[in-house]
Amino acid sequence: MAIAQAIQPITLDDEGLRKALEDAFLPALLPAMAQVTGDMSLLDDSLRPGMMAPGVPQGGMTPDQQDRAKALLFEALRALRDGRVPPQPPHPVEDDLRRIMHWMTGAPVAEDYVPLLLEELAEDRDGRAPAWRKDPAIAFSVTIIGAGMSGILAAIRLKQAGVPFTIIEKNADVGGTWFENTYPGARVDVSNMFYSYSFAQKADWPNFFSPQGVLLDYFRSIADEYGVREHIRFNTEVTSAAFDEATCSWRLKLRTPEGGEETLESQALIAAAGQLNRPKMPPIRGIDRFAGPSFHSARWDHSVNLKGKRVAVIGTGASAAQFIPAIAPKVGELTVFQRTPPWFVPVPTYHDAVPSGLSWLLTHVPNYAHWYRFWLFWFSTDGLLPAATVDKSWPHPERSVSEANDQLRMLLAMYLQGQFADRPDLLAKVMPWYPPSSKRMVLDNGIWAATLKRENVHLVTEAIREITATGVVTADGVEHAADVIIYGTGFQASKFLTPMTVTGRGRADINAQWDGDASAYLGITVPNFPNFFMLYGPNTNIVVNGSIIFFSECEVQYIMGCLRLLFEGGHRALDCRREVHDAYVSWINAANMERTWGVSTVNAWYKNEKGRVTQNWPFNLLEYWRLTREPVAGDYGFL
Repeated sequence: MAIAQAIQPITLDDEGLRKALEDAFLPALLPAMAQVTGDMSLLDDSLRPGMMAPGVPQGGMTPDQQDRAKALLFEALRALRDGRVPPQPPHPVEDDLRRIMHWMTGAPVAEDYVPLLLEELAEDRDGRAPAWRKDPAIAFSVTIIGAGMSGILAAIRLKQAGVPFTIIEKNADVGGTWFENTYPGARVDVSNMFYSYSFAQKADWPNFFSPQGVLLDYFRSIADEYGVREHIRFNTEVTSAAFDEATCSWRLKLRTPEGGEETLESQALIAAAGQLNRPKMPPIRGIDRFAGPSFHSARWDHSVNLKGKRVAVIGTGASAAQFIPAIAPKVGELTVFQRTPPWFVPVPTYHDAVPSGLSWLLTHVPNYAHWYRFWLFWFSTDGLLPAATVDKSWPHPERSVSEANDQLRMLLAMYLQGQFADRPDLLAKVMPWYPPSSKRMVLDNGIWAATLKRENVHLVTEAIREITATGVVTADGVEHAADVIIYGTGFQASKFLTPMTVTGRGRADINAQWDGDASAYLGITVPNFPNFFMLYGPNTNIVVNGSIIFFSECEVQYIMGCLRLLFEGGHRALDCRREVHDAYVSWINAANMERTWGVSTVNAWYKNEKGRVTQNWPFNLLEYWRLTREPVAGDYGFL
């Protein structure tokens, strides 16, 4: 898995090939076979898929297109199996990329995308590995806070560059959110072909959208394979970090597994704690009065037996939409308290296993996994971003923000109307009133409607007034009795670095400097905090435009560039210039106000208590990749 799993030789007979093709995702297999055979005639315009969107079977290819594509692919696979593919004369791979991308997207691909895709789709190398190594004579080490997805990635890149590092991890194992969130039904909502490291692709994912345990195993295996685990101090927490201006180093106070205190020093600090690691409990009166078991979904109490119990669930966000269907068949009565209904995106394969034919093709056809990933990548690059863009002349901003957004709303509304056609009482409760993408949308394969229609499930939309020793009281005075309360109420996403104390130059406290309104240049560096870097920092969350792993790879590449600036320039530290940071934040703020999540008044974790969007990146993936590819020395002051 170090770069990509080795492609296996094709040994299936003709019948086996035909059977495998029945499970193929054709819009990606045609480009893969065209590239491996050199036969670009496979990319006939008449076979071009009609809709590059998730959840649309075969990209909208008609049955006739699918039949013709399978016939062509069958002959191409036979030729590849039988060694009848003629050797191809050398020619620029960029030309093939352009032609394939044009066929897949239906539009000329901007030249800016070519180097990004060459890097992203590298077949036999790690396109983002540092091409330099630190001089061993330079005394410089890095501390990483967190051994989740981003922390593991940072460790891999530091190791490749020969930079000593230590990871401080508060948990007993790696994995971050996939270690902590063990609630029933937990799974990723980005396809695993995209929610995985570009340099460590798996072609044998068991599901299209992997459950928590599979993802945890993936990150554990990466940590083991790349020798990261031996650098981790588990069950240890950073309580504070302070920059020493005299030595240009960071001094960290640690709480050890035994409860004692220890000091650790390094020249740079990478905070990889993320945004979604501290559960948020709702400010409901009487929350401590409840006599039975209660817990947040991110701290699931597996010792509590829910079988036959009266269970109250507060919240219907992304996590709740996963665990509610999982526990509904087990409990006696399930009362779901909904404040704001989410928009559901239909994804029929959300819980599906990858069919055997598709799995075989991914492991036997060169480049197939890469082009499958590209399909997902391209949709995420620009995909739904136009549908989240505000048209200031649009007449109904409370419902939708543009014609494209309104069309998306109609499609999603039609899905809900179809799901709840037999239950108009529920339809009235689950239909959102706000523009799509104003808050996190939830993937669904029909299980949400099936769950809410169960006889033992009750959806309550009255506001909660208080919690008593025996249940939940709503604003209408009704007490809903409960034996167990589960909070699916999200995280303290805007409270970055909580509960650590981080002190920079001039004894600046980062939380005091932010004053409840966190910001960072590129989401990575903060003025007055030299050699301090954040991963999944302010304004690096994505809503409709990408995978957080892609963002983390960009961020780590930028950090490695910053370290290279230090080493090659003979500097001890770099500090983001205030004017650069402020101009960037103004640019981000303006752009977020051109997106649904910026202008909508619906409650969402994307905004902080001051009403500013501190979470989301408002542009496409290309823009962030471009900005983080190499740091600009002039953006920093050097010490």
